[in-house]
Amino acid sequence: MAKEGVEITEETEHMIEKNGGKEQENLLSVADTKEMRAVVLTGFGGLNKLRVTKRAMPEPQEGEVKIRVKACGLNFLDLMVRQGNIDNPPKTPLVPGFECSGIVEAMGDNTKGFEIGDRVMAFVNYNAWAEVVCTPLEFVYKIPDDMTFPEAAAFSMNFVAAYMMLFEIANLREGMSVLVHSVGGAVGQAVAQLCSTVPSVTVFGTASSSKHEAIKESVTHLFDRSADYVQEVKKISPDGVDVVLDCLCGENTGKGLGLLKPLGTYILYGSSNMVTGETKSFFSFAKSWWQVEKVNPIKLYEENKVISGFSLLNLLFKQGRGGLVKTVVQKLFSLYNQKKIKPRVDSLWALEEVKEAMQRIHDRGNVGKLILDVEKSPTPLMANDSTETSEAGEEEEEHEDSNDNKERMPFIQ
Repeated sequence: MAKEGVEITEETEHMIEKNGGKEQENLLSVADTKEMRAVVLTGFGGLNKLRVTKRAMPEPQEGEVKIRVKACGLNFLDLMVRQGNIDNPPKTPLVPGFECSGIVEAMGDNTKGFEIGDRVMAFVNYNAWAEVVCTPLEFVYKIPDDMTFPEAAAFSMNFVAAYMMLFEIANLREGMSVLVHSVGGAVGQAVAQLCSTVPSVTVFGTASSSKHEAIKESVTHLFDRSADYVQEVKKISPDGVDVVLDCLCGENTGKGLGLLKPLGTYILYGSSNMVTGETKSFFSFAKSWWQVEKVNPIKLYEENKVISGFSLLNLLFKQGRGGLVKTVVQKLFSLYNQKKIKPRVDSLWALEEVKEAMQRIHDRGNVGKLILDVEKSPTPLMANDSTETSEAGEEEEEHEDSNDNKERMPFIQ
């Protein structure tokens, strides 16, 4: 069985829970094993592949920190993982989730800088949606005293990604202009807040019309995501914009490049248009990629434009840039302490409500970040809830302004 565990680890290139093989290898009895609750993805596909179950509690290895989790972040990427809609997906069963906040409970050997009881947030290479996680020291950060655990879980991925795209890649400066899609989401709201820390930055944002009232103060110009935003932007800024942040992909890639000013930067950091139904659809996937305009390097050269991509998780877990990310986190904490930025939490969900939370993300119903609150008790679902049976198909995408999804929220912060 040990050989099987090694093969799994090699095949998934570190993108699978580190203790899964050991749990099978040790074959410990329940009486000898400390257990915890965790969300488990039993296979790729629909919401019925998610369940909360008991698993053996991990213990920190050398250089790792053990965290008693209080809150976990939920991202659109997690929806893509559930569908297996990512490069080199790990083997199931697995515990999803890449970010969490909580309290340091124990430390492995050669672990310095933390004490038991410290309040922290952390990046985790899967396994975050559980009561306890272990992760290497370099991915753990002490949080400000007045930052809540839900805020901390809403902070890590979204604000770090937004900051690095704006300042490390696009070199945002006074007087520049930024177009950001899905500005009502967690990354979009982080981008809007960070842009406000630089004088005279113009923010163009696209979002579902149902979110406009809630987010209109966070951007300079707000457009409906189904409208012809290219023409609307050009009416206001005929020369285009300096930065385009695209989490949609598909046909928006060509539109974004076309809107760039000379020396402008287009950054792709997601591909949510690749997800249309509850389960992976190869037809929809191919259709979206077919809409991606081919990039001509000569044209980039002639027009003085920059095209870039950004993946925070790859930067951390595959490319070894944890030191750079730690520096960015400290800069962001400084802005938080100055009250210039603040994570926007859409809603809190119990672990047992992960299906409903994931459906809300799919329906683009959230304004800000959805959080799994590990200590929260499930709220009884309403009789008309359709989470278990919803196919979340393309028709739902076209009618995303429906109020039906709002009724599923157990708590709004």
